[in-house]
Amino acid sequence: MSELSITTTQNVNINFTTASVGERVLAYLLDIVIIMSYYGVVLFLIFSIFDMSNFTESDGASVMAVYGLISLPVVFYALFFENLMEGQTVGKKILKIKVIKIDGYQSSFADYLIRWLFRIIEVTPPFSFIGLIVMIINDKTQRIGDMAAGTAVITLKNKININHTILTELKNDYVPTYPLVIKLTDNDVRIIKETYDTALKSADYEIIAKLVSKIESVTGIKSVSNSNMAFVSTIIKDYNYYTQNM
Repeated sequence: MSELSITTTQNVNINFTTASVGERVLAYLLDIVIIMSYYGVVLFLIFSIFDMSNFTESDGASVMAVYGLISLPVVFYALFFENLMEGQTVGKKILKIKVIKIDGYQSSFADYLIRWLFRIIEVTPPFSFIGLIVMIINDKTQRIGDMAAGTAVITLKNKININHTILTELKNDYVPTYPLVIKLTDNDVRIIKETYDTALKSADYEIIAKLVSKIESVTGIKSVSNSNMAFVSTIIKDYNYYTQNM
C-alpha cells in the first residue's frame, strides 16, 4: 500500500492510503460470488417456472435471448453499484475500499463509465491478468481504467482521530443556529473543516473569509455570527448536530 495525496480545490492536502492489490482482488472475488449467486437464483426460478426442456433446437434464439436478458445486470453490475454507492460495489463495501478522483473532486458517472469500459480488456476473464499486472507495477495500485479516468481505489480503514474527521464534540444543551447546513454533504463539511483548520494554523484569515463566502453562496445561509471564524465553527457544529439527530 502507498500514500495518495490529494489537493482539494481549496488547496488543502488530504492523505489517503491506497487499497492493496490483495484488497482489490478479494473485493473482486466477492463480487464474483454475488454474481454467481444471482445467476444461480435466477436460473433456478426460470427453470422452476418454465420447462426449458420443451425448447427445441429451433428455439435456440429464444434461449439465447433469455440468457442474454438475465446477463444484463451482470454486465452492468460494477457500473451500476459504483455509481449508486459513490465508488463502491458490494465487494468493495465489504472490504471498506472505494473509488475516488485523484484531483480532489467527487467521481462522476463519466469516471465510473470509463473504468467500466476498460474492464472488458483488463478485468473480464480471460484478460484479468492484465489488470492484475498493471496494479502490481503501479505505485498507486491503479489499473488502466483508473489511469484513464483519473481515479484510484483507497482504503477506508485508516486509523484517524477526531481531528481528521468531520466529527465535533457537542454539549448536551447545544442549540443549532443554521438549519440550512443540511444542504451540505459529509464531503463538503470535511473539506470545510480541513480548510478551516489549515487556515487557522497559518493565520490565513483571507482564506477563511473566502470559505465563509463560499458556504453562504452554496447554502443560502447568511452569517449572524460575530466573526468569520465563529461562523465556520458554528457551521461545522450545526452540521454535526443535525446529522447526529436525524
